[in-house]
Amino acid sequence: MFLTISTTGVPERPATDLGFLLHKHPGKAQAFSTSYGTAQVFYPEAGAERCTVALLLEVDAVALVRRGKGKGRGGAPDAALAQYVNDRPYAASSLLAVALSNVFSSAMRGVCAARPELPAQPRPLRVEVPALPARGGPDLVRKLFEPLGWTVDAQPVALDSDFPEWGDSRYVRLALEAGTLTLAEALRHLYVLLPVLDDTKHYWVSADEVDKLLRAGEGWLPAHPEQKLITSRYLSRRWSLTRAAMERLELVRLAEADDSEVDEIDNAVEAESETEEKPAPLAVQRRDAVVAALRAAGAARVLDLGCGQGQLVQELLRDPAFTEIVGVDVSMRALTIASRRLKLDRMGERQASRVTLFQGSLAYTDRRLKGYDAAVLSEVIEHLDLPRLPALEYAVFGAARPRTVLVTTPNVEYNVRWESLPAGHVRHGDHRFEWTRAEFRAWAEAVAERHGYRVEFAPVGPDDPEVGPPTQMAVFTIETAKEAKAA
Repeated sequence: MFLTISTTGVPERPATDLGFLLHKHPGKAQAFSTSYGTAQVFYPEAGAERCTVALLLEVDAVALVRRGKGKGRGGAPDAALAQYVNDRPYAASSLLAVALSNVFSSAMRGVCAARPELPAQPRPLRVEVPALPARGGPDLVRKLFEPLGWTVDAQPVALDSDFPEWGDSRYVRLALEAGTLTLAEALRHLYVLLPVLDDTKHYWVSADEVDKLLRAGEGWLPAHPEQKLITSRYLSRRWSLTRAAMERLELVRLAEADDSEVDEIDNAVEAESETEEKPAPLAVQRRDAVVAALRAAGAARVLDLGCGQGQLVQELLRDPAFTEIVGVDVSMRALTIASRRLKLDRMGERQASRVTLFQGSLAYTDRRLKGYDAAVLSEVIEHLDLPRLPALEYAVFGAARPRTVLVTTPNVEYNVRWESLPAGHVRHGDHRFEWTRAEFRAWAEAVAERHGYRVEFAPVGPDDPEVGPPTQMAVFTIETAKEAKAA
């Protein structure tokens, strides 16, 4: 996937100013990691009269399929193409737009610390994209770019040059030229319109995409004649998001026509207080939910199974009601970090007597785990291969048998609400699976039935009416003989 941006210069304004604007030295070739491969930035030519920067995005097609599970917006975007042989590594798309935003972020914002006067200067620009999917053909390319001040040369690419009777493909060779635009404006045009022409995105489009569209479209989108088409395609034709964006764009247009600020027009409701607290991170909400459940269970001696770097152990130590806290993890490195976090070497004798860290695998029974009031498996089970779950189940519920067991795990249905998480991806590279609410409930109820526990479920984090909470928690409690008989 390839894109070049060229400019020309004169002695008092050399073309190599492009290097200052992009924050990329013309004498260097640089590489940047992306979610799906590597972005290379280099300068095929760099002189006072003419300078060209190239962005080469090398996409790992196999990783694209694997991480996207080969379906939807994370996998092959066109049902007519095979999973491993498609146009994603070669044709400009949202992958290239995101790379532009990441690699040239300062230039897109119009920021240049070394030469603050440069971003506001219009300059002659030429942009070339050898392969651009254009669902709508060259005519649509011209409709989108020409109102923004570009001279457009969009040449259709034949399906096969040996068989001209087959006609043209949906790809064009694109060359854009402008003499009255700043580099920041040009980059924002490309950032929005490349995925619009491709008419697909490699990641889930959430409500935050509206804000991104309005930021990138500031100054040109409200008055664009194809505003509705751009908005709809950029937001993956999600009707609710498109409507919200169109309403906000109309406010901007009215404000510009009235020479006033948007806030002066949209003032029917008072603005939220600037002192309003931000919601706590999900990890903090999860720990709070676990601690609250342990208190409700009356647990004093607690096992943190898969304790990682000791965040939950540290939280439990703050409450004297927890008289004994044991952290267990298979990773010695994690236990070393936990020990440093807890400052065990400097901890007072009484406090140190409450906490123990040791290495252990949850795939095996361990006599050291017996006799505790409660055990916590927080974000642990999804790191195991599914065939190994029965071994963990027996080691915890069958052999150790604490009175209470808390299990938290991601709710995969909520993943569509994460802006930065491409569709079909799990939240962490080490997750072997992520369950829906129904799948987690079925597993937990079967475990409870096999081992004489009763189980209740609780949401952790905001409980979305459509997709549920980001984290789901099961609270297992050993049934008394009376409860078992009633059941």
